[in-house]
Amino acid sequence: MSTLANLAPHRRAVFVSDVHLGSRHCHATELARFLGTLRCERLYLVGDIIDLWWMAHRRANWRQSHSEVILALHALRRAGTEIIYIPGNHDASLRQVCGLMLPAMQVRRRAIHTTADGRRLLVAHGDDYDGVTHFGGLQERFGDWLYYRILTGNHLLNAVRRRLGMRYWSLSEFLKRQSCAAERYIERFVQAGLDDVRRRGLDGIICGHIHRAALIERDGLVYANDGDWVESLTALAEDHDGAMRLLDHNGRTLVELPGARLSQAA
Repeated sequence: MSTLANLAPHRRAVFVSDVHLGSRHCHATELARFLGTLRCERLYLVGDIIDLWWMAHRRANWRQSHSEVILALHALRRAGTEIIYIPGNHDASLRQVCGLMLPAMQVRRRAIHTTADGRRLLVAHGDDYDGVTHFGGLQERFGDWLYYRILTGNHLLNAVRRRLGMRYWSLSEFLKRQSCAAERYIERFVQAGLDDVRRRGLDGIICGHIHRAALIERDGLVYANDGDWVESLTALAEDHDGAMRLLDHNGRTLVELPGARLSQAA
């Protein structure tokens, strides 16, 4: 474990998803650094950690930085962090068996995480809502093709920015925010997740899948999307008082949602 971890806040729980190890667009170096400074009781891997779909259908791109992510997970497990793996659509085969290269962990289809202030949150990758949010057909296949071209541009742009000493900036996230169609799709996804947890009698949802980090409260329910390590480079964390934070790859707080008791007291 990195000595910097001694300076990092101790989190009650951390949620990471959509890493896509083995694909060319994964920012594994930044994730390995983030995990190396992490201190937490429980780590949820909320799907698409290893991109088995990419490696089966495209050219696998497993670099040393990808192996360093696995080593960082092993280090966290040895340090006492409980790891729960909830496979997504790109690592769906792990819903049946946990790969031997990964550290000891629980593998679940979905989980209920109870926060320190008593809120019960569904933890799911999010691909279960594809039937509600996707239209299918030629338009969707073209969208997938265009998305990967944009990710390539994002990768090249940030390689130049790193050489110039500039911070990471997501071209793909910027372009998606300019697209009305993309915004409508994301809104359908958010609403599908909130409708699901309302039917289950839960207090909110923590998910990934759509590569759009968010932390909001709507109609008394929490919608938390931990983002990804392809575009946004974000993770979600819970503090020991139940407060939730959206973190960037350097561990800085982007958005904070106070614990329920603190909100009620205010």
